[in-house]
This record gives sequence, structure tokens and C-alpha cells, in this order.
Amino acid sequence: MVRAGLTAERVTVAGAELADEVGFEQVTMSQVARRLGVKDASLYTHVRNLVDLRGRIALLAADEKTIRIAEATVGLAGKDALVAFATAWREYAHEHPGRYTATQTPIDIDPELAAHAPGPRRAVELTYGMLRGYGLAEPDLTDAVRLLRSTFHGFVALEAMGGFAHQRAPQQSWVRALDALHTLLEHWPPLGDGESA
Repeated sequence: MVRAGLTAERVTVAGAELADEVGFEQVTMSQVARRLGVKDASLYTHVRNLVDLRGRIALLAADEKTIRIAEATVGLAGKDALVAFATAWREYAHEHPGRYTATQTPIDIDPELAAHAPGPRRAVELTYGMLRGYGLAEPDLTDAVRLLRSTFHGFVALEAMGGFAHQRAPQQSWVRALDALHTLLEHWPPLGDGESA
């Protein structure tokens, strides 16, 4: 019997909460069913399978992370926007490690669900909008987006696994990294001879 009030959204939220507690890759349908107090079979009325659930968790997390970044950066430009953007990204990763992992994991997401999910699309708009404040245009925009994502994700991933054992606090290095990114974005190197635009 399906528990009253059980919906795809409730199943997704339960999966997301579990991901934060045990790790995204450790989430199973059985664990989610136990969390909700239902039989495993009840979940399949709302989500197709574990891959579908993981895709829904990823979209939920992308929405949450994007909303946090949008709220943090509203009305800001230049270095202020960069710092607010990066800080919101890192804080989300700290507070929701399983959900954050979902946003960084290649998942076969239902195209119909993805088409109606504003998070990923809004994330691109926010990132490109912030970088346009530095006067960048394509192809430099795409290169800068990849640099920022690599830096932010690399930092929080290493931090999460205890990769910063040096006595200097990670926060101090984070601040300096953002200073360096700001300087680089203000002085973005032009394309060299023979490089394709």
C-alpha cells in the first residue's frame, strides 16, 4: 500500500537527505523506502528506478544551489560578485555534500524532467552573466567558466576528502585563490596566434 501523501517530490527529498548523510553513490531504493516508512515497491509508483531517482536528486540540488548563488550575487558585479558566487557554491557543498556530488556527477537524466528544471539553465545564465561583468566574450567566456568550475569544484572536493593538511587554514587559501581569479579575469590573456575562436 502506498503511504498517503507520498509523491515523487517527497521521494526525491528523502533521497537527497539520505545522500547528504551517507553519500550520493550509497543511496539505494531500499534505504529511501525505509526512510519513508514504505515498502520498496511503493516508490516505483513515483520514480522509475534508482537512475531516475538520482537524476531527480541532481536536478533538485542544481535548483537549490542556483537559488543560493542567485540570492548571494544579486546586485553585485566584479570581484564582489565573484566572491559571493564562489562562497555560495562552497557553502552549499559543505552543507549538502551528497546533493553537491549529484550536481557534479554525470547522470542519465530524463530529458522531459531536465527540460522543465530551471536550475541547470539558470546556473549557466548566472555564471556567464557574472563573467560578462569582466568584459569577456566567446570563446573566452566558455574558457573562463571551465576555469571557475574546475577551481571551485577542485577546492571543495579536496577539502571534503581532507586534502589540505598544511597548517595554513583552507579559508586563507580560498581567499587568496579568489583574489588570484579576480586578477586573472581582469587581465584575461588574448588568444594567441593560430588559436581558434
